[in-house]
Formats: sequence, structure tokens, C-alpha cells
Amino acid sequence: MTNIKILEKPKLKNPLLLVGLPGVGNIGRVAVGYLISELKSKKFASLYSEWFFPFVMLHDKSTIKLLKNDFHYYKARKAGERDIIFLTGDCQSLSPNGHYEVIEQILDFVEKFGVKDIITVGGLATGELESNEKVLGCVTDDSVMKAYAKHGIEFTAGEKVGYIVGAAGLMLGIGYERGMKGLCMLGQTSGFPIVTDPKAAERILDTLVKIIKLKVDKSKLEKKVDEMEEFIKKVEGLQMKAVSELAKSAKSQASGEELRYIG
Repeated sequence: MTNIKILEKPKLKNPLLLVGLPGVGNIGRVAVGYLISELKSKKFASLYSEWFFPFVMLHDKSTIKLLKNDFHYYKARKAGERDIIFLTGDCQSLSPNGHYEVIEQILDFVEKFGVKDIITVGGLATGELESNEKVLGCVTDDSVMKAYAKHGIEFTAGEKVGYIVGAAGLMLGIGYERGMKGLCMLGQTSGFPIVTDPKAAERILDTLVKIIKLKVDKSKLEKKVDEMEEFIKKVEGLQMKAVSELAKSAKSQASGEELRYIG
């Protein structure tokens, strides 16, 4: 089961959905999270799902925090700007089936606000330490490519990778079947485990700012990355541990052994 807890129902005009969830290099999580903070966007809903990892985070030694994805909104304040719905969060689905259910729920929800355009942000792992300045892109159709070509995005992602795993790709694929148009922006990064790539996130941020036509102070980005990285590493470490425990549990069930749980 996947549920969305609504805190507010903002009135938005033709909003853009901008998605940055944890992934390779945590590029989307950092770039979109920074925009949310700097634009003082307001949280209006949270998504909880049984498809997320089966643990809670402990903060300040004892405070429990359930894993979730959050929706924030930004209302256009002057000519040339656009209403935006931001989606970011602690994690993505644990299971392939869960990805489909969670994304369908997200799209059902944002459709009610009139979303017709989606931008997702992810990372493309190169396996190399050298950084690449290019932001790669892929689109749902040629009209989207023409709309965003002027922003310096290199539409050659298909030459470097044959598929996109997780929300960054599926959100656009499923959305297109609903009549939505979409762009996936990929920052090139080493792809080494539990390594947040602030430089790749900054390159994505530079491009996003041009697209949404908003001025954003980037001077706090490094500090924001440091703040987020500790939490991201903690979540990823617990996820790796959870995957290991789930694998052991499955093996124990197959062998008929009694399962024991903490909590």
C-alpha cells in the first residue's frame, strides 16, 4: 500500500513537476533539495509506502523518522516564472513492482494539480574519477528536445547507456502514456558507492536555474551538501544492511529455519 498524506491543497497554474530522488551520486536529491531550500518552497504532502525499506531512522539518539517522499510547491512571483511542484525524499522503492505502484500514485496525485510537464534528475555512472562537464538528457519526444536544446543539454544519453533504472526514467515513461511530456537530466559521475557528487549536482543546478528562469544563490551549496551527505550515507548504509538481512531471511525461510527480528 502507498499513501499520500496531504497537508495543504495549493492552487497551482500549469505546474512543472521537478523530481530529484536519491540515486547515483545523489545528484537529483542534492540539486532539487537545494532548490527547495533556497526558494523557500512549502511542503504540502508526503508519500509513504510499503515498498520502501522496512526500517525507521533514529535521529537525536531516539527520535523515530519514517522513510518518505515529500512534495513541495513554489508559486510564480513574477512574469516569466512558473509554478513548480518539487518531489524529493529519503529513498526509492525496494522492489521493481513497487516502483510502478509508487510512480502511478505520484502521477495520480500531481495530475489533480494540472501537471503536464515533468523533469527528472539522475546520475550516469562513468566509473571514472575525472568529471565531465556535460549534462546529458533524454526526452519523451522530439518536441521536448527542441524546447530544452537551448539550455546546453547534450542529448546523447542513449549512446552512453541503454536504459535508466528507477524513478528518473519510469516517471517519464509512465507519464508519457498519460499525455505528459518529460525530460530526464543526467549528471555524469564516477558512480562509486555512497559517494555524493556535489560538482555534478552543481552542473545540473546551473541548467535547472536556466530552465525555470529563477535566480538562485549557489554560495550555500557546499554547506548544504555536507549537511545532506551525512543523512544520505546513513540511509544508504541502512539500506545495504536491510538488503543483506532480507536476503538472509529469504534463505532462512527457504530452509525452514525460524526467523528472529529485532523490534
